Amino acid sequence: MKKPVGDQELVVLRWVAEHGPATVGEVAEKFGEPQGLARSTILTVMERLRTKGHLTRHKVEGVYQYSSSVPLAELLRGVVGDFVQKSLAGSLSPFATWLSQADEVSDEELRQLEEAVARLKSKKEGEE
Repeated sequence: MKKPVGDQELVVLRWVAEHGPATVGEVAEKFGEPQGLARSTILTVMERLRTKGHLTRHKVEGVYQYSSSVPLAELLRGVVGDFVQKSLAGSLSPFATWLSQADEVSDEELRQLEEAVARLKSKKEGEE
């Protein structure tokens, strides 16, 4: 099991998962600078993520390219799962309530929610 990530680590990891593979310099320039983060901070965070097993790195033309060790969807599923377990004691009810009161839901997000509900219903029917 991989070690948990902090808030700053999560935003860097998500950026790399969405845009990677990327060098420390690319992450620092395209993500870090707009956030007011120095290259040394980005390097420290990325190396911490690599040590924890969330990023991998490979040398390409003498420069390390970092990649997420899991696809973005799997990463986000894990983050949400950890949140539900730790913050909501495993209960989806508060999360469902929050979702039902969301101000803006795109057509794509609504479609994904409908698919998730359909999968849950199918799973539940299979158990009965």
